[in-house]
Formats: sequence, structure tokens, C-alpha cells
Amino acid sequence: MTEVRTRFAPSPTGFMHLGGVRTALYNYLFAKKMGGKFILRIEDTDQERYVEGATDVIYDTLKGCGMNWDEGPDVGGDWGPYVQSERKNLYMPYAKQLVEKGAAYYCFCTECELKERRAQAEARGEVFKYDKKCLGLSKEEVQAKLDAGLPYVIRLNCPTEGESSYDDVVFGHISFPNSDLDDMVLMKADGMPTYNFANVIDDHLMGITHVMRGMEYLSSTPKYNLLYNAFGWEIPQYIHLTTVMRDATHKLSKRDGDAYYSDFIGKGYLKEALINYLALVGWNPGTDQEFFTMDELIDAFDIHRLNNSPGIFDVNKLDWMNSQYIQKLDPDKYLAMATPWFEKVLAGKNIDYRRLAQLMQSRTDIFSRIPEKIAFLAQMPDYDTAIFFNKKQKSDVDVAREVLPKLLPVLEGIQDWTEANIHDTVMAQIPAWGKKNGAVLWPMRIAISGQESTPGGAFEIAYLLGKDETIRRIRASMEKLG
Repeated sequence: MTEVRTRFAPSPTGFMHLGGVRTALYNYLFAKKMGGKFILRIEDTDQERYVEGATDVIYDTLKGCGMNWDEGPDVGGDWGPYVQSERKNLYMPYAKQLVEKGAAYYCFCTECELKERRAQAEARGEVFKYDKKCLGLSKEEVQAKLDAGLPYVIRLNCPTEGESSYDDVVFGHISFPNSDLDDMVLMKADGMPTYNFANVIDDHLMGITHVMRGMEYLSSTPKYNLLYNAFGWEIPQYIHLTTVMRDATHKLSKRDGDAYYSDFIGKGYLKEALINYLALVGWNPGTDQEFFTMDELIDAFDIHRLNNSPGIFDVNKLDWMNSQYIQKLDPDKYLAMATPWFEKVLAGKNIDYRRLAQLMQSRTDIFSRIPEKIAFLAQMPDYDTAIFFNKKQKSDVDVAREVLPKLLPVLEGIQDWTEANIHDTVMAQIPAWGKKNGAVLWPMRIAISGQESTPGGAFEIAYLLGKDETIRRIRASMEKLG
């Protein structure tokens, strides 16, 4: 049986889009499931779009997600180099082979000429296609232009009649009329191959057996197959992946900050949760299982369960999944990860972060939301006294006016300010006041936090704030109540 070889071939043009990370993930899962090889190839033929440092972003993202490649620029392999710009000299001989076969031809049309013909086509309401003008040049005319040093590109000679078809794992049998095919450029005037041409050459030379990529390449695939057939090479199995969408009609948006993997990591999502969820956006395991380790994903992955409808990236579902992963973190690891977010609002406040972490872990869905949830510990927020009303706790403004003056001397009298002492001292006094616990503890919590929802109750908050700040807030709330 032929060894399965998949590849992820990103262009180093910036941060990694979630759709690209998912493509890499599916290629990795399939290769590992089949006992094959996962290859990383950097496709940097478009030097105008190259972004300094983007290759390192690709490396760091894949490694951070646990997708280690078997062959690639930094680990080597038998079919390198694995950076296209370093393979520059091998593409032209293949292009010239195609010219000799009549499958490609030299084109000397200038950018100005092409721009004018494109404008004319648009004026006629037509989609511009190259009109094969240079295909009619004789060998002598071509050689004369080459000898004169005129700039040129090499174009694919596409058929104009009939149709081209192929089979895709996800979309089934696909046919395109050849009249729609454009004679795409294979070699650019600067001597660099286009993405499309280098892609085919490299996939063949590297023995890629399965090409798994975005569905935007569905319409380009017939032209790739023309190249494979012209060379007499075996065509790989195609697996085109549907687009990752924000909803039924909108793609993920760079502007909204929901398109890049790094955006989500920066917001405080766990990479394990993000990869787990991303795997399910466009693939169905065929069971009710939702949580997967990478090894479990490898075991479960089946290319025949990839969806042919757009994958909806539901951020709310991701938030929930992330919260489940956070709750399962080792407490010390949670503390370490949460501390930088605590520091954003509590630096210098002498708060017991370990105790705060114990209270916050079950309440954290995304780490970036921690600061807003604990900001009240740094500064008492302005609040409406109406929140003293709580029917279930038998509390209202009048109850608060009665209870807080009784609480103040009790709290002032506590010498050893521990959570246990605060609890025991206050709870011992409540029966004497003829109140239910809630009628005392609810006003106490509101008076020192200014919020109805807090991590922990009155005693936990009082302990975190410290004695002086707790008493200061009780006094301020008494003045607010009048």
C-alpha cells in the first residue's frame, strides 16, 4: 500500500487564519490516522505579499497546537528544500517541457496591453480571459523575441471545448466546461513560478498522495489536472474543505478579531479547547463525543465524515468548551495562567491570588474576561441601591439600613482577619438580630462589592479586600443609604 503523504503549504503573509489552522489539522490527523507523513512546505513565491517573521508564526502555531511535521524546512527530509523560493531553479525546466509538448506557450503581452484588453472585456460585460494571442506566434517569432530579451511569461494552454472533471472526497464528481478555463500564468516575468504551478510540481516531487485544501481551489483543480496529465503524472486524491464561517452568510472577519488563531489565544482561549472545537467545525465524528485529545482525534478522524456545507464557527459554543477545559485545569496551572489577568486590575492591592483563583476557576470561560469580573476588588463601583432588594434573601434597602450598622462593630472587632473568623463571628451574631442569614449576608455582599454577581459570597469578598477596605466600604455604603 502506498504511504499516505499530506501537506500543509501556507504562504508567509501574516498571522494564521483559523481556516488555515483547520486545514493543517485535518491534514495532520489524516496522515497520522493512516500511519503516513505530514509535510510542511512554505509557499513564498509571491514575494510582494511576504511578511517578515510570518514563517516563525507558522512554526510556532503548528507546534503550539501539537502538529509536528515529519518533513519541512527546519527538520529536513528527502524531498527538500521545503521553501519554494529555495526551489526556484527547478520550475523553469518543467515549464519548458510543457512548451515543447504544446501544453504551454510563451506570452509576450505587456501589462499595459492586458490592462487595455481587460477594460474592453469589462465594457462588453464579459469576464476577461486571456485570448491566446501569443499562442499563434511561430517558433521563429518566439525565438526572435527571446533573443531580443523581451520579458515574457509562460501560460498554460487550456482546451476551449468539452469539459474537465474529477472526483473529490467531499464534493463528489465535479465537472467544468473547458470554455471557462483561463490560460493561467505558470512562470512569471521575474522567473518565479506562480503559486498554482509550483504547487503541482512540488506536490508531485514530494510524493503527496492526498491534497487537502480549501474549497476556493475547486475551480482551479481542472487546470492542475491538465498539468498532471501533460507530464504523465499520477493525480493525487482531492479533498476540498468547506469555508469556516461566522454564521450562515458571513465569513470570519479580520476586522472583528475572529479570523486569526492568535486573536483567540490572545483573548485567553486554551489551545487545546480551540483545536478540539475547530476539528468539529466541518467534521462529524459520528458519535456524541465532543471532547477529544489530539490522540483521540487521530483515532476518530475519517475523511468521509467531512461536511460539504460551510462550517459555522459558533463562538458561544467555543466559549462553553473553553470553560470546560479551564475547569479541568490543575489549580496551580490555573493560578499561573490567571495571575497575569489578575495583575491587570489588582497589581499592588495585596490580594490573595491563590484564594481568588479558587473562587474564579469555575467562573472563567475566557481568561480575558477575568479583569471585568474582579474589577470591583480594585475599586468599589458606583451602584444603584435598588440592588439591595432580593426577595429570596428577604432583603431590601430598609433591611440594609438596619443591618449594616449592626455589622460594622462586629467586623471592627475581628482581630485575626481570616475567612473562617469572619464567617464564624458574623454567623454567631445573626440569631441575636432576629434575621435570616440571607437578610444579613446579601446586604453585606452588596455593601462591599456593589454587585449582585460576584466570585464568592460576603465572607470570601471581605477576606480578599482585607479588614480596612471592607470596613471603609461598609461605612461608605451606609452613607449612600442615608
